[in-house]
Amino acid sequence: MNEAPKSHALPAATTLTVDARLLEILVCPLTQGALEYDSVAKELISKRARLAYPLRDGVPIMLPGEAREIAD
Repeated sequence: MNEAPKSHALPAATTLTVDARLLEILVCPLTQGALEYDSVAKELISKRARLAYPLRDGVPIMLPGEAREIAD
């Protein structure tokens, strides 16, 4: 019998979260300050740097050039 290959994609209803221990360890690469997780936007927020670092497939992209500037 031929079996269809199994998909490794996450179901559409799956929500990604950031592990609390990882959030305690990670800091903003510019300010070395704490980050907050925005579960709606799927971003790590540095209030001091006014930057939002994206999460892609659950992996934080901690590059200032990839971050979105946050307006006041």
